Amino acid sequence: MAVFGKKDEKVKIMFLDEMNDLQSQVAEYFAKELYSDKYEIWSAGPKFDFIDCELISVMYQNGYDIRAWNAKDFKFKKMPQKFDYLIFLEKATYDRIKDVVPYDAKQICVDFGRKENFESATDDRELYDCYVKLIESVMAWVKTNLKDPANLENLVAKKE
Repeated sequence: MAVFGKKDEKVKIMFLDEMNDLQSQVAEYFAKELYSDKYEIWSAGPKFDFIDCELISVMYQNGYDIRAWNAKDFKFKKMPQKFDYLIFLEKATYDRIKDVVPYDAKQICVDFGRKENFESATDDRELYDCYVKLIESVMAWVKTNLKDPANLENLVAKKE
């Protein structure tokens, strides 16, 4: 595990959601914007998809540009093979793959839900608001919990 404080040592973290198309992209964006001096930051998912187009649009409308970003799965060749922490952003994904994820790292589970939670939106404005709420929730979590790498140890999930 990286020891924060050593010269040029960064804590390696990966954000995960099912297809690396939603929450993990938001978390990766804000972690890189705020804390790239402390962390080597990645995101991926067990399945490959494209980044949610509506997420890209809403983020851009709010001043956050991920238009050139790509979704990644665990087979992405440039991905490091060792991480210090895997941060799952969907409980359903955590429950399904926590014991078979191809990385040996401490695991953290934070549940921001899934896009299915947006089904209650009855029009474009409500859907936009769902995305904004997700973006703001993930951003607040990143700001609070990644400020000090030592805090991550307190968030490690207990294996059942």
